[in-house]
Amino acid sequence: MEFDFGDALVRGLQGYVRAVSEQLGLSGECFYVQSVPLGAYLALDGRFSGFPDRDAALLWDAERGWAAAVETHSGEDLIVQAWLPGDVVPPPHRVAHWTRGLLDGTPGQPRLTQPRQPQDDLPARLAPYAVAGLVPLPQVA
Repeated sequence: MEFDFGDALVRGLQGYVRAVSEQLGLSGECFYVQSVPLGAYLALDGRFSGFPDRDAALLWDAERGWAAAVETHSGEDLIVQAWLPGDVVPPPHRVAHWTRGLLDGTPGQPRLTQPRQPQDDLPARLAPYAVAGLVPLPQVA
């Protein structure tokens, strides 16, 4: 099967998120990657100290990078608690270190008020993480 440019970008993001999950010591398929808009969800083991009764997760998008969020009880959108400052595609070990700090109670970076600059080099930066053999996502009409 041939992959178009979008599929290669999604495969790169899948591999990148998988690398982050491995750095966090998570097992199984604890993440989801979507193609439109390009983003990811990564369920975490553990909870943030300020929200002991809510599940925690990491979110990623191409404009803002990584965010730590808590689940709501009503199934609404997750509530972002902190953004990882700096690069939109930081090394997986940096994401894991930041996440462990948040789970241990270290305060995070406050919400961003504006998205970062568009990342024109995102496909090239995610390409090394592309995972061979992943099933391509169905095309959205």
